[in-house]
Amino acid sequence: MKLALLSDIHGNSIALDAVLADIRAQGGVDQYILIGDYVALGPDPAGVMALLDALPNIVYVRGNTDKYTAFEELPAPMVEDVKADLSKLPKLIEVARSFAYTRGAMAAINKLDWLRALPIEYRLTLPDGTRLLAVHAAPGTDDGTGIHPRLTDAQWEQTLVDCNADLVCVGHTHTPMNVQIGPIHVVNLGSISNQVAIDTPPDLRASYMIFNADKHSHTVQHRQVDYDHEMVIAQLQACGHPAADFIAGFMRGQVAPPWKR
Repeated sequence: MKLALLSDIHGNSIALDAVLADIRAQGGVDQYILIGDYVALGPDPAGVMALLDALPNIVYVRGNTDKYTAFEELPAPMVEDVKADLSKLPKLIEVARSFAYTRGAMAAINKLDWLRALPIEYRLTLPDGTRLLAVHAAPGTDDGTGIHPRLTDAQWEQTLVDCNADLVCVGHTHTPMNVQIGPIHVVNLGSISNQVAIDTPPDLRASYMIFNADKHSHTVQHRQVDYDHEMVIAQLQACGHPAADFIAGFMRGQVAPPWKR
């Protein structure tokens, strides 16, 4: 059994196309497992969905930006935050317009109901008996601080308690990880798009994972794939994306992850 796990595409069809080409170059996979954040915060939601709809044997779980898009929720800043600090008003407007852009794109291709129906997790028993849990942020949730390198021992314990899995696969923090926490193997896929500046210089390649499994064992492999970031910036400008400057910051390696700020 050969699996490809992808997360955090964020409306970037250029990055996704490069990753799918890399998968084909390796002979393809038996199943695709997609773990959230498909269309928001990027210039081409419809293009991403066209690429995903063409894939065989694919399962999905919901990410936090999928939830915001589907249910017309918004991340911070909240109205209450703006009332307390008017300097946050431009950001509130930008966030609202950005999700309105994505929501309109998804409505145009009749995908809002599909987004609303996405499950929060996917479970699979590998041929060697390993219990795999795929979830966007952390077991039981598609949102929050997620899994990142600065979790304390107490936070790890709280995050993984009662997850009922041997192998936990997440995205959300755009931070590739492959760690063993007691009896539980935890992998963070990294992100297809909107890479964060973890190192100097930042690694802006798309990141995903390939799993090979048989009845005896399984292996996991991070894959990093180059894509044309300047083409994505040009796409943002051409479509007049409401958050073009914010997203271009990711493309240029200018955005640090929250856990590192």
